Amino acid sequence: MSLGMELRLRQHLAITPQIQQALRLLQLSSLEFAQEVEQAVSTNPFLEDENEAPSMPMESRETTPASPVEGDGAEREPEEPLPAPAYDERRQTQSHGDENDWTEWTEAPVSLRENLRTQLLLSPMSERDRILAHMIVDELTDAGYLETPLEELAEMILPEEHVDVRELGAALRYVQQLEPAGIGARSLQECLLLQLQALDPETVGRDLALAIVTDHLELLAHREFPRLQQLLGCNETALHTARALIRTLDPRPGRTFAPDNTRYVVPDIIVRQVRGRWVATLNPAVQPNVRLNRAYAEIAAGRSSGDASFHRLLQEARWLLRNVEQRFSTIQRVANAIVAHQRVFFSYGEVAMKPLALKDIASELKLHESTVCRVTNGKYMATPRGLFEFKYFFSRQLATDDGGTCSAMAIRALLKELIAAEDPLHPLSDAQLARLLAEQGLRLARRTVTKYRTLMRVPSVELRRVAQRPVMPVGVLGNA
Repeated sequence: MSLGMELRLRQHLAITPQIQQALRLLQLSSLEFAQEVEQAVSTNPFLEDENEAPSMPMESRETTPASPVEGDGAEREPEEPLPAPAYDERRQTQSHGDENDWTEWTEAPVSLRENLRTQLLLSPMSERDRILAHMIVDELTDAGYLETPLEELAEMILPEEHVDVRELGAALRYVQQLEPAGIGARSLQECLLLQLQALDPETVGRDLALAIVTDHLELLAHREFPRLQQLLGCNETALHTARALIRTLDPRPGRTFAPDNTRYVVPDIIVRQVRGRWVATLNPAVQPNVRLNRAYAEIAAGRSSGDASFHRLLQEARWLLRNVEQRFSTIQRVANAIVAHQRVFFSYGEVAMKPLALKDIASELKLHESTVCRVTNGKYMATPRGLFEFKYFFSRQLATDDGGTCSAMAIRALLKELIAAEDPLHPLSDAQLARLLAEQGLRLARRTVTKYRTLMRVPSVELRRVAQRPVMPVGVLGNA
């Protein structure tokens, strides 16, 4: 074995912490970005909010006299009030009830399981059944369904408790009697049956609705109304009443207690028409009012170079301000390019949407495609036609018979118009929709039309068909 020295050349990409921070800030949404900047301001003394009053430099605080100087004729008040008396005074004011915060008395929302446990405590049952009912309540989904089989629940209990499936079934029946009706169901059919059984027996259409849900729910889903009338031996009016009653039922009875997961979106870009041109501008509400604290920066610059922690925090503050500026500059550039490509959309809607790819914007702005992807995710644009995410304006390209191109979004808009104008008694099938598109120069396979219709959440032709209701004399209806 011989030892020697060898010289090799190789290339590798090194991402500095500054670039890593820039990429991370770029992919954040407006709300996440605001939280990130707020956290940086609270942890870095070299950053301050422009809306707040400038803080006193540290050197000035050191020279501020803490007590009156001997020889002065009168005692001087301290320049900054001490926090303790202010806090005590605030507490005394609140104790008198003059300035109570209403949020302290806001009632917390009650969850589904808490509501059911309260009802179980008021229900007459043995302690053993109550424990099993609580176990079933813990297994319910947010929609109120029991998706875990009773056999699996029995296996979770210790063998020495001697709990079998029949006991769990009895406990489940206790839970199913609680409010809201339909809780504890193991299927949609059972959920609807529990709600129908909870209705007043004198409710019009209840018995027929029970028969439909029990034996013919699939026929109802496929809107086979003539077949239902034949099997149930009822007329069209009675069937219509039962259907209307079934539509009033809630397929997810637990959702009234579900937590509010509403996400509020703040647009990053606002698009307006100025003198006949569509212009994209940054939303001032998403731009942070943060700046470098000059007083602290001058103090840090005058300190010795050995204090590494101070200089590191100052460098991080400067990096953050540069990356914040770069983030909004990149968002503005990408938004300008999108508006320039899709300006016809803002005037005429989805039908005029042009095909656009990420690589088109990347090559035009001389950016990497991954950078454009980070900008388009989680960033929103407020337009006169609504609020859209940046990636909404990117649609794949499809060729037309005349040699041109059309976007997939425009084709979906055409499909929506064709379906909206169809005859409800004779709706268009996917093959017929494909032929109508071909007449306009857009040749799509039937399965492609089916895929687009599914993406638009449009039912199939069988479910869109409205059964024709013949006009019958009143006397004939009465004798039916």
